[in-house]
Amino acid sequence: MFTKLGRFVVHNPWKVIAAWVVAAVAVIAFAPTLADVTTKDQAALLPDKYESVQAQKLAADAFGQTNDATASIVVKRNAGGELTAADQAKVTEVAAKITAAKIDRVTAAITGPQAVSPNKQVQIISVGLKGAPDEQAVLDAVQKIRDVTGSTLTGADLEYGVTGDAALMLDNQDAFNNAFIVVGIATVVLIIGLLLVIYRSPVAAFLPILTVGLVSAIAPGLIALVAKATDLQVTQDLQTILTVVLYGVGTDYILFLLFRFRERLRAGEAPKEALVNAVARVAEVIVSAAGAIVVAFSALLLAVFGGFKSLGPGLAIAVAVMAFAAITLVPAVVSLLGPKVFWPSKSWQKTPKGAMFKRFGTFTARRPAVVAAISGGVMVVLALGSLGMKVDYDAFSQLPDGTESSRAIKDLQAGFPAGALNPTTVYVRSTDGTPLDPAELTTYAGKLAKVDGVGGVLPAGADGSMALLNKDKTVAQINVVLDGAPYANKSLDLVDGKLRDAVHGEAPAGTTTLLGGVTASYTDIRDANSRDLSVIFPVAGGLIAVILALLLRSLIAPLVLMLAVVLSFFSSIGATVFVFQGAAGHAGVTFSLPIMLYLFVVAIGTDYNILMIARLREEAERGTDPRTAADRAIEHGGPSVAAAGLILAGTFSSLMLAGMALLTEMGFSVAAGIVISAFVMSSFLVPSVIALLGRRAWWPRRMKATSAAPEERELEPVG
Repeated sequence: MFTKLGRFVVHNPWKVIAAWVVAAVAVIAFAPTLADVTTKDQAALLPDKYESVQAQKLAADAFGQTNDATASIVVKRNAGGELTAADQAKVTEVAAKITAAKIDRVTAAITGPQAVSPNKQVQIISVGLKGAPDEQAVLDAVQKIRDVTGSTLTGADLEYGVTGDAALMLDNQDAFNNAFIVVGIATVVLIIGLLLVIYRSPVAAFLPILTVGLVSAIAPGLIALVAKATDLQVTQDLQTILTVVLYGVGTDYILFLLFRFRERLRAGEAPKEALVNAVARVAEVIVSAAGAIVVAFSALLLAVFGGFKSLGPGLAIAVAVMAFAAITLVPAVVSLLGPKVFWPSKSWQKTPKGAMFKRFGTFTARRPAVVAAISGGVMVVLALGSLGMKVDYDAFSQLPDGTESSRAIKDLQAGFPAGALNPTTVYVRSTDGTPLDPAELTTYAGKLAKVDGVGGVLPAGADGSMALLNKDKTVAQINVVLDGAPYANKSLDLVDGKLRDAVHGEAPAGTTTLLGGVTASYTDIRDANSRDLSVIFPVAGGLIAVILALLLRSLIAPLVLMLAVVLSFFSSIGATVFVFQGAAGHAGVTFSLPIMLYLFVVAIGTDYNILMIARLREEAERGTDPRTAADRAIEHGGPSVAAAGLILAGTFSSLMLAGMALLTEMGFSVAAGIVISAFVMSSFLVPSVIALLGRRAWWPRRMKATSAAPEERELEPVG
């Protein structure tokens, strides 16, 4: 099948290129954009079964509360110390000017003596906003609030910062937009630079940029179409990750093809014939590798957390389009260029003598047990670090240092409990429709205030009562302030433990209770994340193993590969823990990192395993003895694996330039995982273990035990 495809593409290049151009124009012209289907609200990605979601719906029904955003202006003196009466009057003036400015989506700005901290070092202005935190109009309103506040406080000896969910969204948006630009530029520069070093050819260096650029114009539109048709929500980090995945995976596939094309040219084949044979061999590898990635990403559809569920299909679509381009568009372009794709370098004409991977292959063939012990030992040592992994859900810590919203949170903590801006809300509902007793609610609120880790209960009623009642007095809201930051693990533990027990266990007779608010939402996100990890990991791994078994028509070799990949995953986690929790002193790794790392390292890292194992199988089918097969696989497959791994690791490491904890950790961990997969697992561990297993590795297939046939020897590269 792939041979027929190769012949058609190679002999009809203009038709193939024209079809791709027409498809790109159609998608750009008529498909929606990713921005049309993007959401920035993590809590909105939870299903209805979670308590925090049910609490939000009850609030909407009982009090008319929607998912409206909030903004808080935190004001303190420049040099610290107590706010004077004049300072407090200036803060009141700011609130009045914000209200008078009639900013779109701003309902009111309120402050007063009750908004001054007990130690008088901080004063808060609470700003009401109409609309969800991720609406662009609300984000624009936050920026205008900042402008009015800044101009009003000019000349005053006061510092301010606007924070809250909408401000966090705005700072996140700016950070992600900047990250997209930085990562995009760094990725392109890195790919061009590395390919220039590898091929010493500007044509080969720019080939991935042009072809992946075309795919990048098509994939987002297709993802948006699917998202709209299936009502999937797309998270804001997809665009940045998509850039890296497309350029990284696309460049890998192009390298696989060019290395095989160059090998066939060195064997003396005519350019067209060499390209057809290269496509015939490499297309199977690319399709299998892409299939593994698509299956792994699609397994995210099993997630209950919408952030994972939407990310998987988007990346799966992009990789599928890229794989199709790699076996059609890229060969069509190379067909037109022929050997000129390597211009002006002449190195494609002969195999280098004494090449590094030839020496590696020879040593592995002679000492497979030693190579397996060393490569496996390195991975085991790194994997030990995963035992100390902690997970962090702090959204503010993801922002670059110095952003206004995160700085304001730190200023707030000088005078108020860390949870003051985002109280945990407790809803009490009468089960029989009779009015709730205010005295019982006050007693109940007092019990909640005594829970260890709770800073207090905020007055909710206009009369200073502890509970806010709806019109028919069948639902009450109690605002509980935690001592810890809303997203901190200790706050999540408190809400998921002692506070939840008290909320439900101490509820007045004849009532039911629900726990809501930001901390409760992230507690449920944590629960969803744990559930998703336990389901998606084995499902994705099992499906990848099935793909490998179908490709190799074997049971032992896929098992070896999957064990190696699982080890590489834990090695990558361990390396990340050593660097970020150990050296950098982070409280933990970002909560989405383990599942992202698993999918990228297991799925994309499997590319290299598939390339190497396909070469080992090819040699075994010729009857080559196992150790010689390992030698040849490393000699001929090692350079392409190393080059592809270097480029993919480099593209992911560009995420470290984004300035955000989430992307920095992801960039490092995935880059480390790719380096381990390419340079340790695929290049040494897998070939050495297969060499030790011998022909048993291909069980139940039986490989012939004769040397290569004469016509097959003639196709072997010179050198």
